[in-house]
Amino acid sequence: MSVLLIDAGNTRIKWARCADGDLGVVHAAAHARWGAADYSRRVVGSGGGLERILVASVAGPKLRGALARAARRAQVPIMFVTVPRRGGGVTVGYLEPWRLGVDRFVALVAARHLFPGVPVCVAGVGTALTLDLLGQRGRHCGGAILPGPALMVQALLTRTHGIRRRAQGGAPRSRGPFARSTRAAIEQGARYAAAAAIDRAVDEGSVYVGRSPLVVLTGGGAREVRSLVRSSCVGVPDLVLKGLAVLAGREPRR
Repeated sequence: MSVLLIDAGNTRIKWARCADGDLGVVHAAAHARWGAADYSRRVVGSGGGLERILVASVAGPKLRGALARAARRAQVPIMFVTVPRRGGGVTVGYLEPWRLGVDRFVALVAARHLFPGVPVCVAGVGTALTLDLLGQRGRHCGGAILPGPALMVQALLTRTHGIRRRAQGGAPRSRGPFARSTRAAIEQGARYAAAAAIDRAVDEGSVYVGRSPLVVLTGGGAREVRSLVRSSCVGVPDLVLKGLAVLAGREPRR
């Protein structure tokens, strides 16, 4: 029997089955217009071979309700992860643990499992850029949230008339921080800003954990930022799904 693991974000959902420490094929899709029937057909299916469903969701109650109905239709138990003070080898550092995003908590659980005894800075590059520091014994020191590169670009293109006008056309890419078109300047500036924030978090974090933490980079925008990060860094796709596997007792292979 396998466990269906679901990482439900605000705009996209990712899911995979896990059995005996093996994460199966990872699927992903935008879910803006989905209802219970879509989750039944595309994610849960008939429920055959499923022991249960484990979900980390930062989306609203509409998505959770639709997933719950799909699980009932398939007659498979479903559980939505909440953030405890301690769980999965992690001690949450927030004064009120429930205020920590569940995706961030589950990503920390995965990092703790994949890199035991190593202090890490988990950087999730998505709509937001989230930074969370974890000591070598699993104590969460806290975190930071700032706009992700795509959101930085969107803000400049929608909130500034002159930049928006000058960004129409022109080369969208540049190899360094000093671009030769407005569009490239915006996009490279956003990537460099994200990378600089990660490196600064590592510098500051070393004071808390006694050594430079390893950057564990994940999220849809991780690939474009990784080459600009100067700190010791490893990319781990699907970190939240791996954390869910740990919480489900199906620890993925390191």
